[in-house]
Amino acid sequence: MAPRTKTPQPPAPHAADSHDLIRVHGARENNLKDVSIELPKRRLTVFTGVSGSGKSSLVFSTIAAESQRLINETYSAFVQGFMPTQARPDVDVLDGLTTAIIVDQQRMGSDPRSTVGTATDANAMLRILFSRLGEPHIGPPGAFAFNVPSVTASGAITVERGNKKAVKATFSRTGGMCPRCEGRGSVSDIDLTQLYDDSKSIAEGAFTIPGWKSDSWWTVRTYAESGFLDPDKPIAKFTKKEMQDFLYREPTKVKVEGANLTFEGLIPKIQKSFLSKDRESMQPHIREFVDRAVTFTTCPECEGTRLTEGARSSKIKKISIADACAMEIRDLAEWVRGLDEPSVAPLLEALQQTLDSFVEIGLGYLALDRPSGTLSGGEAQRVKMIRHLGSSLTDVTYVFDEPTIGLHPHDIQRMNDLLLRLRDKGNTVLVVEHKPEAIAIADHVVDLGPGAGTAGGTVCFEGTLEGLRASDTVTGRHLDDRAVLKDEVRKSTGALEIRGATSHNLRDVDVDIPLGVLTVITGVAGSGKSSLVHGSIPAGENVISVDQSPIRGSRRSNPATYTGLLEPIRKAFAKANGVKPALFSANSEGACPTCNGAGVIFTDLGMMASVSSPCEDCEGKRFQASVLDYHLGGRDISEVLAMSVSEAEEFFGSGEAAIPAAHKILDRLVDVGLGYLSLGQPLTTLSGGERQRLKLATHMGDKGGVYVLDEPTTGLHLADVEQLLGLLDRLVESGKSVIVIEHHQAVMAHADWIIDLGPGAGHDGGQIVFEGTPADLVAARSTLTGEHLAEYVGE
Repeated sequence: MAPRTKTPQPPAPHAADSHDLIRVHGARENNLKDVSIELPKRRLTVFTGVSGSGKSSLVFSTIAAESQRLINETYSAFVQGFMPTQARPDVDVLDGLTTAIIVDQQRMGSDPRSTVGTATDANAMLRILFSRLGEPHIGPPGAFAFNVPSVTASGAITVERGNKKAVKATFSRTGGMCPRCEGRGSVSDIDLTQLYDDSKSIAEGAFTIPGWKSDSWWTVRTYAESGFLDPDKPIAKFTKKEMQDFLYREPTKVKVEGANLTFEGLIPKIQKSFLSKDRESMQPHIREFVDRAVTFTTCPECEGTRLTEGARSSKIKKISIADACAMEIRDLAEWVRGLDEPSVAPLLEALQQTLDSFVEIGLGYLALDRPSGTLSGGEAQRVKMIRHLGSSLTDVTYVFDEPTIGLHPHDIQRMNDLLLRLRDKGNTVLVVEHKPEAIAIADHVVDLGPGAGTAGGTVCFEGTLEGLRASDTVTGRHLDDRAVLKDEVRKSTGALEIRGATSHNLRDVDVDIPLGVLTVITGVAGSGKSSLVHGSIPAGENVISVDQSPIRGSRRSNPATYTGLLEPIRKAFAKANGVKPALFSANSEGACPTCNGAGVIFTDLGMMASVSSPCEDCEGKRFQASVLDYHLGGRDISEVLAMSVSEAEEFFGSGEAAIPAAHKILDRLVDVGLGYLSLGQPLTTLSGGERQRLKLATHMGDKGGVYVLDEPTTGLHLADVEQLLGLLDRLVESGKSVIVIEHHQAVMAHADWIIDLGPGAGHDGGQIVFEGTPADLVAARSTLTGEHLAEYVGE
């Protein structure tokens, strides 16, 4: 008999392989209500739910924040001192975390010297390439950098070696910065006719600058009595020296009526007092003056390239570094592919990989010299993705915040492929998303809700996409929602004519945008939509433009202060109680003295995270105890600020607390779908979509006839898109014209008129490829938008 062989037993699983889950227990960050959840590692998990349901609180403020905090703690105390400090999230257990890499939608800094090239290291590699291969050779990589000025110095230096002795030395560094524009590419020119009337003398009140009255002590009197100028002579008759002193003199101490004052030329004085400030923070009349008096023109010396003549003269195969940065990235990638130089082979390979990543991610239409502040939120997010695409890291957690924002339906598939590629390399991918096409690729779906704000913060569903579809959650019910084409479209009442538009990639575009209807501008990312709308429609008194730029405000700012809602509420409280309105402001007389009206005390623990704890005196209410004794309609001011918008609308709508001015503002906030926000919620906690809708609500009372909206569906849940369409309809029916730049097919289907740009992006775009009704676009299927819209409406 043959001997029996035993079947080998499979080895016991290794202890290290048992950690396949990220476990969260008892998460209470922001509006989360003791959320407990287990997420599979090395899978793609999509988080869904209405705006404000707690998705970002769970993914960003809890999981990603704790991962980053733990990694920061591994650095020395010295290094931690330079890093942003993070407090531990409010959660009981967080287990199985891996290194988190956050790719969010924060706009890139708008520093004038920050470009796509500098933000992605592509410029650094190009500079090394030109310093090695450029002919004529002009110097090291810094000679091609528009952030590095040329420096020369000479003098005596003391060498401490044996006997000290002074040695004559010279030093020079060749930089690439254009000396005229200092690497900005544009120069500001001040229109002198807007500053003064040269037919008058200073004594006669020649200045036309806001706030510069003829008797103002600190400005006009200084010029009149400085001794450098004749105050009774018309400015037009000043001598050459007087004009030089008047416009450009360096700060000089002068005595005016026994007082020591500083006399300074008009141009530097205007630059310091007006041009050094942020335009957005200026008062409207000052901003109007600056817009009128200052023009920005391309630098005549470097022709906008930001570089010195030397840097532009050094070339590789007849291409200078300025030419290379101005090319579209897909063309630059082809040019780099054609360079064959063994001495710099590793550099060429790395540069090639970076440029190919741009093309692969759908940003081949950008140029490296594009200022990073001009990128949209979606473009900025994809530029940040580039450094992770070729990364050799595995087993990390990538966290994305709506990566499909700003993407045409045609490009969403490409983004989906990239997310799956990151997952297939063994990474955990967490995505906050609203688009059904992106939710469709999830291995695991987590739906938060059921509502927004205090009505959210719980997990409504966890499982597969099919399970979500069958579930009775808000997301599940709306997942297969499809807007239908309108049987009848509204007729236009006129047209906004655009002629010969050439901004960015537009090719001499002529188009009539109909007025009195809902017009949707479509096209793939980079086709020229924003250039057409923002670059060609003059933002005048009649045009109200609502974009997604961040709202400037500190953690003290909230929806009540931003919309002007707090003003009528404070007055009503003051009138009802016979006291001053300032008492009902947490930034003024009514503020709790312990926390200065912040509601929390921040304790700085040096190298450790600063800790915020509710103020013990006011219990986080922000006001002095005496202020809370005053009531309106049975509520004190802190209770009013804790209300949600919907609750406040009811409260101020009728009865003793009825305030028509406040009710009108609250009505608009509910209209734009922000009923769940609390009046006192800090603006810093709002998402990009919430910020845009808050701006829209504040502008709805303006008298403008044309509203321009830039992707208003950003961050909106499928269920809320319907409400937005109703709002757009109401705006049009009230006699307004609404122009929307949009990628969402539901908005396209609902439009009265569509203008489609394309056919591609960058130099393949910039043309009108279709004008007409949505039904005509679907019937023709002549463009990418037409094909996707037809598929969406099921035609």
